[in-house]
Amino acid sequence: VGLALGGEIEVDLVVSQGSRPIGAAHTVTAAQRNVIQRLDGEPALFVIHHLLDELSEEEQEQLNSGLLIGRAANPQRERLGRGDFLVRAVIGVDRQSGAIAVGDVIQPGERVQFHLRDALTAKEDLEMMLIPQTFREKPQGGLLFTCNGRGRRLYDHPDGDISVIKNSLGEFPLAGFFCAGEIGPVGGKNHLHGHTAILVTFREQDRFSA
Repeated sequence: VGLALGGEIEVDLVVSQGSRPIGAAHTVTAAQRNVIQRLDGEPALFVIHHLLDELSEEEQEQLNSGLLIGRAANPQRERLGRGDFLVRAVIGVDRQSGAIAVGDVIQPGERVQFHLRDALTAKEDLEMMLIPQTFREKPQGGLLFTCNGRGRRLYDHPDGDISVIKNSLGEFPLAGFFCAGEIGPVGGKNHLHGHTAILVTFREQDRFSA
């Protein structure tokens, strides 16, 4: 399904991956396709075990929902935080070699950082991504595309993402649907995501803007 829009409108996108970095960023020193063999010269699984020792009990419990890994969208950026990564799932490990498999193709030299996802983090991440929108007029309409792994599967109540959006931006016409894969930009390029909430907002174009 495609939708074409015209006229004097401004379109803004918000991509909330609903996760937060944990531990330190690492450089991939050996990888083949979607398998990371070494991080900072150490077996990738060894790095994960070391990370687990540093996590709090609460964070270790949150790992029950799965460990994630983020690829730095801009490897040249010195400090990395939320929104600076393309987040993918860790989908397997090889205990003998210490390699891990992830849901993307990884190149040696990339910077990566492990991530956690939970309901509180997803709410905080979406709220943070919406902050720039709060300095503008309320949208005249919007579309929300959210992963079918969110909703009641993530929050302990219905309308989790919609409630955050309305609390931040107020009431406005909003439609959309649940997806099994969402498309949106990170680091200036469009990517296929999972477990994200992607909001598109529409406003009347400022006739005085350059």
